[in-house]
Amino acid sequence: MPLGKKVRPSSAAGKLETYTISSIFHNIRPDTVKHTISRTRSSQAHAKTSIPGTRNGSTPTGWLSQVEQNVHPEWLEWELVKQCNRRHSVGVVQNVATNENIQRLGDTLKSLRKGKIEQQVSLEHLKSIQAAFEEFENAGRKYLDVEAFKKIMKKCLGFHGVHHDQIGELFRKIDYSANGQVDWDEFCTYMQLKYKEIEESYTRSKHISFSLPATIREFSHAEQILRIYFTPDDTFIMMREDGTISFWSAELKLKRSKRLFERPPGRKPKWITDFTIMSQYNKFILSTGDREIQIYELSTLEPYCQITGLETGPLQLDYCSTGEDDCMILYGDDQGCVNILLLSSVGETLRTWKKGPKVDNLPTISIENSILSPNVTCIRWKVHEDWVTQMKYYDSIGAIISSSNHEASALVIGCTTGTTNLEKQMKELKECWKEGKSLKYQSTPGIPQKRLECDQSVFHVHKGVKTFDFCKKNNLIVTGGMDRIVRMWNPYVPGKPTGLLRGHCAPIFFLYISTDDSKLFSVSADITVKIWDIEDQCCLYTANSKASQIKGDISACHYRSGTKALCITADGIALLHLRIQPQPKPHHVCSHNEPVLCCKYSDEFRQVITCSEGSVIKVWDLDTGNLTFEFSGAHGDSAICCMAFDDSGRRLITGGRDGCLKIWNHNNGHCLRILKKESRCDEICDCIYVEMHKNKYVLGVGWDRRINIYCDSFGDNYHTQSPEPHWQDDLKRGHKDDILCIAQCPPTLLATSSYDGEIIVWNMISGHIYCRLQKPPTAACGDGEAKVDQSVNKVIFLKTRVLKAELGASLVATGPQGSLAFWNLFHGGQLFGIFTASKVKSQLSSLAVSIDDSLLYVADYVGYIYVYGIKDFAVHGPEVNPPRIVNYWRAHVSDVTCMELIEEQKVMVTSSVEGTVRLWSMDGEFIGTFGQPQPWEIYAPASWKHPMVPYEILIDPLSMPIHPVLEEETSVIQLSNLEQSEESIENAESKPDLLYKSPKMIISDDDISEEIKKKTFQNNLGKRLRHERYQSLNKPLNHGGPVAYHTLKCFEISNAPIPCEKPDLSAANTDPFITLCFKGSTVDS
Repeated sequence: MPLGKKVRPSSAAGKLETYTISSIFHNIRPDTVKHTISRTRSSQAHAKTSIPGTRNGSTPTGWLSQVEQNVHPEWLEWELVKQCNRRHSVGVVQNVATNENIQRLGDTLKSLRKGKIEQQVSLEHLKSIQAAFEEFENAGRKYLDVEAFKKIMKKCLGFHGVHHDQIGELFRKIDYSANGQVDWDEFCTYMQLKYKEIEESYTRSKHISFSLPATIREFSHAEQILRIYFTPDDTFIMMREDGTISFWSAELKLKRSKRLFERPPGRKPKWITDFTIMSQYNKFILSTGDREIQIYELSTLEPYCQITGLETGPLQLDYCSTGEDDCMILYGDDQGCVNILLLSSVGETLRTWKKGPKVDNLPTISIENSILSPNVTCIRWKVHEDWVTQMKYYDSIGAIISSSNHEASALVIGCTTGTTNLEKQMKELKECWKEGKSLKYQSTPGIPQKRLECDQSVFHVHKGVKTFDFCKKNNLIVTGGMDRIVRMWNPYVPGKPTGLLRGHCAPIFFLYISTDDSKLFSVSADITVKIWDIEDQCCLYTANSKASQIKGDISACHYRSGTKALCITADGIALLHLRIQPQPKPHHVCSHNEPVLCCKYSDEFRQVITCSEGSVIKVWDLDTGNLTFEFSGAHGDSAICCMAFDDSGRRLITGGRDGCLKIWNHNNGHCLRILKKESRCDEICDCIYVEMHKNKYVLGVGWDRRINIYCDSFGDNYHTQSPEPHWQDDLKRGHKDDILCIAQCPPTLLATSSYDGEIIVWNMISGHIYCRLQKPPTAACGDGEAKVDQSVNKVIFLKTRVLKAELGASLVATGPQGSLAFWNLFHGGQLFGIFTASKVKSQLSSLAVSIDDSLLYVADYVGYIYVYGIKDFAVHGPEVNPPRIVNYWRAHVSDVTCMELIEEQKVMVTSSVEGTVRLWSMDGEFIGTFGQPQPWEIYAPASWKHPMVPYEILIDPLSMPIHPVLEEETSVIQLSNLEQSEESIENAESKPDLLYKSPKMIISDDDISEEIKKKTFQNNLGKRLRHERYQSLNKPLNHGGPVAYHTLKCFEISNAPIPCEKPDLSAANTDPFITLCFKGSTVDS
């Protein structure tokens, strides 16, 4: 077992983590390295071997930091320690294959450290390479071979540690036609398309959008809404100008509403300027145009008290709790002042205010009387030269941020109570004395004071600031105003913005920074909503009023980060919900966001290529499992159904549901050619690359029920190519239903299968039908039963048998209900064997066979993979019994769409509709899932996930093991009582001899204790058993068959009461025990 890995107890289908063994390398590392590792593991607890990738998700080129340059994963250190004591020479008793693996492991870091040259090329390098190409062209060599290409790349790049094989790999990627030479145009085209796809892939990873149109609740004409608050119980609180407060649910259903002010006769009604919530005291505060601050009960909406006599009209309100019973009430007024009320002993202060005299049936206290209390402190700062447009106190920085439309004081970050730095205060005092001015300090609440320069930061913004937002995590302030530009600021650098975001056509009304995903939401006065990326400072999404269907003049906005919804009020209440991609389940690693339909292995570049239903093609590194490249929209919005490589392995052929076949340079996403019919195109189900008549062709089959043949010629300059004429036998005697699969057996045979269960074997040279294969029809289904699916979705040739064994079966095909058929192709085609390959009788989805045709790999729709030994099966004639099953395991929880055997590396790749692509050893050992955070080393088993298996497989009920007893009709209870039943029958036949017969088995305590020691079934199941008990409480437990306990005989114990006489207590002062004893002695005498 590799050191440093988690020890996992065995179970029937996999392993689960229980406890950890510390590594021996922790004791021999330097102290600095230990601390570095501890910090790294605390932040990346589940990524011991993870390596940071580049921004586009390509193969990483370095380790976590310079400090960890020599710190490797523990499995890697263990492998290096083992190699130090190994001999690299082959001894007498050494295995040659084992020595080859040691040679490959000689540089275990090679696959993890290898970087791609194209990711390190700068503009200066490109100029040097161009000059080198021009020099060769002037010498008469426009095209360079691989050796000349290596020389100029080594010379121009000048990288240390760049190997010739890396440059050779880059040469092969550029030379997709395999003609052995490249020129400057081909090099530039490859690099340009490579970087373009990388940038597009990065942009797609940040895609975000709203669900349009918005959810809108219209209401009748009323005053505009001033402010929106969201409570923890998913309730919107909205306040109108006329004092109407309303409560709305998250589904925009009105819970309750109340008008706080009654219109007095002969007087103008009050109007609200702003409101905020005192959540700590279950109250809310509102400011009025009569220069009042009123406090109400939040639960009953009844008035509590009010503060009157304010010097100016409050426009913006804010509240912040500063202690257990301390708080701060802030308001910005129409004179550009920031007013602060510092309250201590808030509960007592509010009760004192409530006892004041009532004005308009509301307890009232003036601002002059309120500051007389020792619990109240009033501070006024003169900040702006125009009214305050927005104001908020941020406890994370202990400062107030306010804004106005005045350019010279558009945004100000200032303190609350003034400076405490005596040096700066004395310095400013001296400067004022030199200028003959007096330094004014706050004396009365009616006189606003100006802050010292050291107490505030002033931002100058053209046309002022109408709205802003601040994020402490990103150290960012964003501002917006009348000039329609969103500016990004560092709060400590007020001189110049760090970014300008242009795109709005109306003044900015609302800004919000989402710290969870580093996004910025902006809303303009014309109800245009934009989502910006903070890191790249680019617009990701725009929704105008026509698309969102929000009408009217915007009055208030609020973004709820919990529900990821933007609430906008205009003529109604509108909710814009973000489209949230489904989050992967815990312990679940996805390779694609959509179902993966096929996968292929490129031996030329040691890459695994996968394609999905979303028309996305991804290129993975086989040695590490990292994503090296991806491109989307390969077939537009259509799914990619099949893939194949050309004979050189440098070009990828894909077929999609749009009816097109496309040829790609998959290393940079360059579409080289499109193969399609001129008429209506039907879905392509399968494709192959073949060689006929010394020419090369691409064959595609699908729903058009014909074999479409396209000639592959580099001399054809047309980007779109039509197929060759169809074979006459294909037109006249071909398939009558959709063709699902095509397979080739060089040099002449070709097999196709259709949905109706027919298999046709063709002669590719002549185009004639060689033979037809039709399985005998299954038994007719009864009334009400579903019709059996007769389709043959996979066929495969046993190529070593086609020419060697005329009597043996050389074609394997899937069938209905999980059956597998072996066909002999000679003498018109004969069925040599058929058996059910799937244990659960599920439809088979994929087939693969080893190079020597000794092992057959079968996958079904429930995720199982079965390995059958077919070396001698159906070789000399028909077979009745199925072949020997060598191994089976569950690779996925759903349909396995494709299997790819890589026998040179002794591994296999599987893909599934659940979006995962996994790598397994040929024996079923789980290596990992492509795209997982921790890379693996394919030649180091210590880096594999084995003995673990994917978590979703462990908890799936179909993965539970089936005891052999359960596969029979006899139940466990019947089997456990088998001996007892036999004994009862014998007793019934010979009743007189019952007393003389001895029991068949005598069980002692030693036997029972020995049985307990042997019984490890419960311990092996561990977490799996606990999970299944919660999932299926009514499922009977499997006790593992009859044991010694089942043969024990149970006897009932009679519960007879013991007779006891009640003692005589009639005589006074008599001891009952003495009386009883005396009575007993009398009886004895």
